[in-house]
Amino acid sequence: MGLSFEMAAQASLSRIRVEGNRFVNEQNETLVFRGYNTSDPDKLVYDGQWNKSYFEEIRAWGGNIVRFPVHPAAWRRQGKNNYLRLLDQGIRWAGEAGLYVIIDWHSIGNLKSGLFQNDSYETSLKETFEFWRAMATRYKENPVVAFFELYNEPTVFNGQLGVCSWSEWKAINEEMITIIRAHGCKAIPLVAGFNWAYDLTVIKDEPINAPGIAYVSHPYPQKREKPWEAKWTADWGFATEKYPLILTEIGFSGPEEAGAHIPVISDESYGEAIVKYCQERGISFVAWVFDANWSPRMFSDWKFTPTRQGKFFKEALTRK
Repeated sequence: MGLSFEMAAQASLSRIRVEGNRFVNEQNETLVFRGYNTSDPDKLVYDGQWNKSYFEEIRAWGGNIVRFPVHPAAWRRQGKNNYLRLLDQGIRWAGEAGLYVIIDWHSIGNLKSGLFQNDSYETSLKETFEFWRAMATRYKENPVVAFFELYNEPTVFNGQLGVCSWSEWKAINEEMITIIRAHGCKAIPLVAGFNWAYDLTVIKDEPINAPGIAYVSHPYPQKREKPWEAKWTADWGFATEKYPLILTEIGFSGPEEAGAHIPVISDESYGEAIVKYCQERGISFVAWVFDANWSPRMFSDWKFTPTRQGKFFKEALTRK
């Protein structure tokens, strides 16, 4: 059995590693993660919400992990040194609240061609490699920083963003992992497949050539039609036979709610299905997004008044 959320939070945060298809701590206990995405730290600073109480609220909502989506445009706007200070603060507050951290390079598009979904995701191979060099150098000794999500959502958008084969994308990820590990960093690399980080079928024949990694999927409700379960297993769930898996973005929004958009429009039936699927298979997940503005949002104001999905996930993650 894995550690409960309460046990994981109360224990001092030990280094996480990959053991077969599990995440384990220094006591060789299996950990299954449940948590929330922040919005970009740059955005939270602007809102006056980048503070210790924000992380305490995530903990009160049942999280044992938090994901920081670092947008390339925000990284450049703040500048490396300022942004590192923000990350230092967030990592300290997360650790004090008993939360592990995923640092996510939050771009969407085709890194090979240099074409992206919008301006906030614009980056380059060089900038991406330099970002991970900076992360590996800064946080290699910090066990709170358990994971590096190498690239948020790879997509060629049906050719609109150029072309990139899995073999080419695999090589880019392997180079990122080489750079991170050459600096002595033990954070676990998280690798996404195509179709906006949904599809992992390619790893059946061509897995990433690096030990000690995990894979991610973002199975939002409209990626497939109901019933979801068999399709989830075929598209990404099969990976748990060999590797640890984290769904680093899940979530839903009712069609009537602010910010409702494809592929997140659904209802509580999706929440129930994805939570049950993960519980039965020991899959970790991080729900999107712990913010009052970005959608699908967890709360409607900075008093943390839960939205429809906020009510669902808060109850699911705090349930005994």
